[in-house]
Amino acid sequence: MVQYNFKKITIVPTGKDFIDIILSRTQRQTPTVVHKGYAISRLRQFYMRKVKYTQQNFHEKLSAIIDEFPRLDDIHPFYGDLLHVLYNKDHYKLALGQINTARNIIGKISKDYVRLLKYGDSLYRCKSLKVAALGRMCTVVKRIGPSLAYLEQIRQHMARLPSIDPNTRTILICGYPNVGKSSFINKITRADVDVQPYAFTTKSLFVGHTDYKYLRYQVIDTPGILDRPFEDRNIIEMCSITALAHLRAAVLFFLDISGSCGYSIAQQAALFHSIKSLFMNKPLIIVCNKIDLQPLDGLPEEDMKLVEEMKAEAAKTIIGQGGEPDEDNVLLTMSTLTDDGVIAVKNAACERLLNQRVELKMKSKKMIDCKNRFHVAIPKPRDGKERPPCIPQAVLEAKARKNEEEKRKLEKDIENENGGAGVYSASLRKHYILANEEWKEDIMPEILDGHNVYDFVDVDILQRLEELEREEGLRLQGEVEEDDFEMDDKELTPEEQEALAEIRKKKTLLIQEHRIKKSTAESRPTVPRKFDKDKKFTSERMGRQLSALGLDPMSAINRARSRSVSRRGRKRERSVASGGDNGDIMDMDVDQPNKRMRSRSRLRSQSRPPGEIVAGEGFKNSAQKTKALKLAKKSMMVRNKDARHVDKSKDKQPKVSLRCEDSLHLLQNRRKFCGFFKSYAAVILLDAIQERNFPLGAHFS
Repeated sequence: MVQYNFKKITIVPTGKDFIDIILSRTQRQTPTVVHKGYAISRLRQFYMRKVKYTQQNFHEKLSAIIDEFPRLDDIHPFYGDLLHVLYNKDHYKLALGQINTARNIIGKISKDYVRLLKYGDSLYRCKSLKVAALGRMCTVVKRIGPSLAYLEQIRQHMARLPSIDPNTRTILICGYPNVGKSSFINKITRADVDVQPYAFTTKSLFVGHTDYKYLRYQVIDTPGILDRPFEDRNIIEMCSITALAHLRAAVLFFLDISGSCGYSIAQQAALFHSIKSLFMNKPLIIVCNKIDLQPLDGLPEEDMKLVEEMKAEAAKTIIGQGGEPDEDNVLLTMSTLTDDGVIAVKNAACERLLNQRVELKMKSKKMIDCKNRFHVAIPKPRDGKERPPCIPQAVLEAKARKNEEEKRKLEKDIENENGGAGVYSASLRKHYILANEEWKEDIMPEILDGHNVYDFVDVDILQRLEELEREEGLRLQGEVEEDDFEMDDKELTPEEQEALAEIRKKKTLLIQEHRIKKSTAESRPTVPRKFDKDKKFTSERMGRQLSALGLDPMSAINRARSRSVSRRGRKRERSVASGGDNGDIMDMDVDQPNKRMRSRSRLRSQSRPPGEIVAGEGFKNSAQKTKALKLAKKSMMVRNKDARHVDKSKDKQPKVSLRCEDSLHLLQNRRKFCGFFKSYAAVILLDAIQERNFPLGAHFS
């Protein structure tokens, strides 16, 4: 069975993307480094490889497009005509033909330029030929850009087409628009076709699936068809005509006898007679829908006569297939609103289609070939004596013994005898192997005398308990012996006790020193604010603790408060007016009241005098250190003087005096002038002279 899956067709890129893909792949997959010093054969091979690889990539991509798109002459006629209706067969073939032509042209271009590259005599010549070859290939691809875009649109539309198998069991629904076709397919299948109270709601083919006698049937909902000439029908109607013409299916012609669809029964009968040629050799059923609005018996005589004529035409299809005329299964009534008769219509259509397919298979050549292989031999009697079939006595006795033997009862049989599943509960104890069969049904308690029964199932449980108790006793005894090794002051002499006290004291001091080193101001962890919600760590608390130790807390409190304010945003504090008793305030003359007050900063540590000796510097006394500092300063002065001399020599630039009469000559030879002065100042000067019209005789330095 051929399956048509148009969703697997590869995306067709545009012309520009096509070129970018191929050229980037060529750049990545082929060597990129070449030198003039290579042998000419190596250069030729380098560029021939690029041309061949590019042509091969173009050929593969274009071949994939040509092969994946279906050929209208090779696929099923239903899909061939459907694609012709939707996309115009001529345009479709023309686009694929242009792709094939471009593929052949690219192959010829590659062959020609590879032949020319064999005679390349230099790196430049080979590179030029390669560029020309790739350029011509890209030009060919650009020319087929519209065809690629057209094929991409077709691919996107084909991917949205329903997956219809033309060879499987199919039920086809047709009729005027808005007669209830989509409602019927929604009832008998799981399809979700849009249903609206206006014509041509369904604009394409929709497929659903249903089951009948354990067989799968596909149900196709077709767009509505109008009664007009074949040439005037649009694409939507032609989809239905194509399905009717090529699919071997059971046809359900829907008839709206209530007239609510907007078309009378006469118009619907005219449509039936105009397309009845498409119903030949197919099971046909006339379905009268919407009987909830208008019963079939209440139709006028003219309309009833038209319905009978359609019924007679449908009965002819049964006779044409070699069957007996059965008018009961030709005209059926139903209502999709009340579900009255829906299942009966589905079953009748499936049964008619199944019988037809079986008859066709029985008449096929394959079945005839199979029948010809069988031969049933019927012996002719040689006399009038009866010869009944003889069965050996041993076989009869064996059959009798087999019938006498009681069949083994299975658990399923016992279950059926005792009420079936949900009533009977199988016993899992019946197969226990015990000393007494009566013990099987005994109920074993879980708790007995306050103990778990399953704890005493193990025979060796008491022995294991004793081993655990013995092990626990040994472990406790070992811990007691370890405690005896600790020193007791009562057992030592007074001298040993003093030595022990000194050792413990020294150990305590070492621990304290270590803790002090670890808790310096730099390494001391700060208390996050989220842990100080109750404000326990305050300056007042610190002051109380320092006062309790006998220390003055003011300096520490002032330092903490000064550090709490950000240095960047804090202004310098001004000194208080004269007359205060604070020792930190500097004295001021009363005669100068407008003199600016000096700022009072925090106390800083005083620096050492230059001659003071610090341990580890290596000087004997302060005189030696002062002398060494003077010598170092003198040597630095010499070096600084030399450095200033070099900087002055760099700053010296040649000065030149120019007149406007000389500017024309300098403007003509600007490069030489700027190269002489080695500076951009000359260029700026010349630009200024050129922009401003200075009088003749003006001088510039």
